Amino acid sequence: MKQLLLLIAFTLPLGSFAQYTDVINSNRPGLSVSAYAVGKNVIQLEAGLFYEQSDHQLLNTESDIWGTDISLRYGLLFETLELNYEGSYQNQNINYLNFDSSENLTDFSRNRIGLKYLVYDRYKSEERNKPNLYSWRANNVFQLKNLIPSVSIYGGATFNLGENPFYVGDPTVSYRGMIITQSKITPRFVLITNFAYDRITTDFPELSYLISFSHAFQNPKWSAFLEHQGIQSDRYSDALLRGGVAHLLNEDLQVDFNLGASFKNTPSRIFVSMGASYRFDLHTDKAVAIDEQDPNGNGGAIEKNAMKKKKRGNKNGSGAEDIDLGPSKKELKKMRKAEKKNTQNKRSGTSGEIEF
Repeated sequence: MKQLLLLIAFTLPLGSFAQYTDVINSNRPGLSVSAYAVGKNVIQLEAGLFYEQSDHQLLNTESDIWGTDISLRYGLLFETLELNYEGSYQNQNINYLNFDSSENLTDFSRNRIGLKYLVYDRYKSEERNKPNLYSWRANNVFQLKNLIPSVSIYGGATFNLGENPFYVGDPTVSYRGMIITQSKITPRFVLITNFAYDRITTDFPELSYLISFSHAFQNPKWSAFLEHQGIQSDRYSDALLRGGVAHLLNEDLQVDFNLGASFKNTPSRIFVSMGASYRFDLHTDKAVAIDEQDPNGNGGAIEKNAMKKKKRGNKNGSGAEDIDLGPSKKELKKMRKAEKKNTQNKRSGTSGEIEF
């Protein structure tokens, strides 16, 4: 664990840049993780209830699983660094049909803590985010360059406390590493991928991936997602599909619903989940004083906000702050006209303003 933390620490640059947004950025619904952190000093709680029916054809067993999952996220030290706790506590009742008996298992099926750091922000550049003044289509349809993602790295540890029936034979602490990418395919579509190596140092290490597509509707408070998950290990392998919707009640509160299933029958899995995400927004923007001449020529200091909030599209694509459709065709025409006038004024040496 010490080596893992040192590795993350040495990859952090001295500076940081803004990534806080006005609207909550939740990892729910689904299991995929966004590349972006919640923002410095922001505390975010994401929790839900789930039910799963799991039947194993070869073992001839039937299981009913109830549980709750929770994620507590905190923007630590930098805008781009996040401390995250993930827990899932479940009760599983297994019926062994061949023996006419049953068993009940209760404990944490997930209990881990980790750090996530944004190493590359695709939308950091203000120049890159400027709209194309000569093409409404270029601002609103898919382009190959949109596939270039923002990238984060994650390092964490899973804790196996006591005699946990879901981690039989595992050490008290095992490790997890992950690479996260996030691309804004169009103003309304977001693509996220997670590639993880889990249960490191155990007898059954696990490779997994998640591919998630999110779409914001015309009313950006509503969004939908579709997610595919693949898991490969000697202990358990599977391919899962899930989908659902999220609704933004206000800038700090989101509710969600999702369901999914597996593609195989060893075991076959059907699951449903609903939950909510709430943000305790303690973020403050750093302001700097910039000397600037006022319109009356009196001079003076004008305080400007130095921390710009970007519209980058979060995991769910919900919320007005996350959907930047760019200017309309009419607005583009006005902007081109203004730019042309500006160019003419510069050439003639006039400011374009008349004083009386």
